[in-house]
Amino acid sequence: MDVHAAWEQWLRDFAADADTVADLQAIAGDEKEIEDRFYTELSFGTAGMRGVLGAGSNRMNRYNVRRASRGLALHLLSDPAQAARGVAIGYDSRRCSAEFAKDTALVLCAAGVPAYLFDALRPVPLLSYAVRHLNCAAGVVITASHNPPQYNGYKVYGEDGAQIGPETADSITKIIRSLSYLDCVPMDEEEAKAKGLLHIIGDKEVDDDYMAEEKTLVVQPEMLARMGKQLSIVYTPLHGSGNVPVRRILKELGIEKLAVVKEQEMPDGDFSTLSCAPNPENPEAFTLAIRLADEVGANVIFATDPDCDRLGVAVRGKEGGFHLLTGNQIGCVLLHYILSTRQKQGKLPANAAACKSIVSTSLANRICERYGVKMFEVLTGFKFIGEKIQQFQDTGSHTFMFGFEESYGFLSSTFVRDKDGVNASLLVTEVAAACEEEGITLYDRMQQIFAEYGYYVEKVVSKTLPGKDGLTRMKEIMLALRENPPQELCGLRVLAVRDYKKGTRVTAEGACEPTGLPASDVLYFELEGGNWVCIRPSGTEPKIKLYINTNDPDEQTAHARNEALREAAEKLLD
Repeated sequence: MDVHAAWEQWLRDFAADADTVADLQAIAGDEKEIEDRFYTELSFGTAGMRGVLGAGSNRMNRYNVRRASRGLALHLLSDPAQAARGVAIGYDSRRCSAEFAKDTALVLCAAGVPAYLFDALRPVPLLSYAVRHLNCAAGVVITASHNPPQYNGYKVYGEDGAQIGPETADSITKIIRSLSYLDCVPMDEEEAKAKGLLHIIGDKEVDDDYMAEEKTLVVQPEMLARMGKQLSIVYTPLHGSGNVPVRRILKELGIEKLAVVKEQEMPDGDFSTLSCAPNPENPEAFTLAIRLADEVGANVIFATDPDCDRLGVAVRGKEGGFHLLTGNQIGCVLLHYILSTRQKQGKLPANAAACKSIVSTSLANRICERYGVKMFEVLTGFKFIGEKIQQFQDTGSHTFMFGFEESYGFLSSTFVRDKDGVNASLLVTEVAAACEEEGITLYDRMQQIFAEYGYYVEKVVSKTLPGKDGLTRMKEIMLALRENPPQELCGLRVLAVRDYKKGTRVTAEGACEPTGLPASDVLYFELEGGNWVCIRPSGTEPKIKLYINTNDPDEQTAHARNEALREAAEKLLD
């Protein structure tokens, strides 16, 4: 591709857009920046689009949003009856989110597809719920989740409320690639309303029903009502869309001592109080919340990311300081609570099932074994958990109890088909209340689980490989590891290699069996003692990720083994 020709074409095509022209003129002469913005088009996949804001074919901007929306509309119009059901559209607090959401709605309207646009920012799980609640054909959320402020994104949901799968993404991509930017023009807003194509969703039309459904997820209502008056919690929405729904659900459930970090309460696309990305897995994101917790005497803190699909938790330890739980630890605490409590209540179904991604902790498998619950492992991406929920309902084979990913995504409902920070906030609050009634903390509960099942330590290492060369390097790394997989790592023998791209699991003895999962560019090395290492390129960022999982009855041994294995695994990337 001639990047300079593409740059000049954008200057001509969007000459009437002063902001776009100014942005493009500002990079005149910057060869590297021009190449990065125009060497390719922003990719569209199962997670939609995500990228740095700015002008260019490889940037998030209203023209890429309009083109993607036109592509989605034409995809839906292959079945006019389906398209007539419309598309639900939500957005978070990021820069340009509201503008991109309106552009999405009006481009859909221009194609004759009804658009149901929320009147203000809403969390991802509420959009997922709205798709099914309004019987829409699809959904769109404008968000870049927990990425830094300069990012935004465009996520597409199917009629089941889960993110679209590979076949749908490929179909939409082909249409997008055939479209000229200049063909993707939005309808006038007043015209769209007059024609009955643009529907604005107020704060009562979907929210109240969603909240009513969320309340049904409480496992011990009487206990929560009892303890809710004395439990002290600190919450920060990190300037995102969780502020209203999380506070509302906890207030309606009787939590009286909920302190919210005022500095991070209101929407702010610059995330100006944070020195890091608005990611609840970053310790720095809890700085203000910990200060507030010390002031009010709270033992539990939780934070949601801008689109409120992820939840991070910090708990006070015996020494008085706070410990940030990993996504795996939060998932296991919630899973253990749901299964153990339901068993005591006599309400654990015989066909109960849980789901987790293949890169999430094996401790969850042990917990499920203890309670006779079937654990289903799926590829990374919560849409695969959503698919399992639908399969369970269609066949009646299993009853879904809980699903999670190590990347801080949790779900215990079936009416939402994506990770749900509101759901997770409710559950963490309930577990904290149950612990308080026992006279222990959430930290103590995690230690009890480790004492029973062994210490499981997980580490995720991300290596950023930006730009055109980075994509090539990631492919080279994965190819080299496929052709020459290690036979041992850090003194631990590789018992089997799972190649999810080939769909095979090959043992050290040469036996081969199918993985049973869809193709994905992932390599998973099973090691002695139930330890494992997994390597996969990110589907949404220019990163290659290493997942290192170790376990041992002794905590120090588990940690030391994890560190040594991390060093050995990182060398695989060199």
